[in-house]
Amino acid sequence: MMSADEIKIRRAFKEKNWNAIKTSDSWQIFKIMSEFVEGFEKMSKIGPCVSVFGSARTKSDNKYYQKADEIGYLLTQKGYGVITGGGPGIMEAANKGAMRGDGKSVGLNIELPFEQSHNEFIDNDKILNFDYFFVRKVMFVKYAQGFIVLPGGVGTLDELFEAITLIQTGKIGKFPIVLVGKSYWEGLMGWIKATMLVEEKNISPEDLDLFNIVETPEEAVEIIEEFYRKYTLKPNF
Repeated sequence: MMSADEIKIRRAFKEKNWNAIKTSDSWQIFKIMSEFVEGFEKMSKIGPCVSVFGSARTKSDNKYYQKADEIGYLLTQKGYGVITGGGPGIMEAANKGAMRGDGKSVGLNIELPFEQSHNEFIDNDKILNFDYFFVRKVMFVKYAQGFIVLPGGVGTLDELFEAITLIQTGKIGKFPIVLVGKSYWEGLMGWIKATMLVEEKNISPEDLDLFNIVETPEEAVEIIEEFYRKYTLKPNF
């Protein structure tokens, strides 16, 4: 009996006629459009927010869960809402902190076969569900005034490097990117400096200025605050 992965691979290579391709693609386009439209309509009303990224697997007794909770709370006390991926772990913690601080708590949930349902700390009118990762990532970036990244896996790295790439290429403004957890991130950043920059020269020295690494929630939120203080901008409560 074929596995689910084998079925998907065989389906991808199965020859289709033009009419089948056109019909399938047309319906997919409408689905993608509907996700963008719903996302734009809801997200355009939320006001200043910071996107918080991190692992869905982090348990509530983990120090990074507790830091994410405090980050969510501190952001709301500075007038920012919190945007997360809407799931468990770090995302749940940041939403929990935002709700504790009586601030806006937004969840951009992705429909996956094995995970995840949205967490209970998202405002009822600020839950969005997506089938497409790329649509969801647009919402993370388009409506955020900064990015705080806690330890996570492949999805977290994807979101982090998406934000860095868009800033590096000038597609979005140079918003602050803050990585929380020195012991977690410094190995990766050491490789970026030694291999990507010095050895292979695949990035420029100024690219290293696109992000900061900190240890505490207070430091993370202060970098966001300092960035906007420089431009004499402040979110509206």
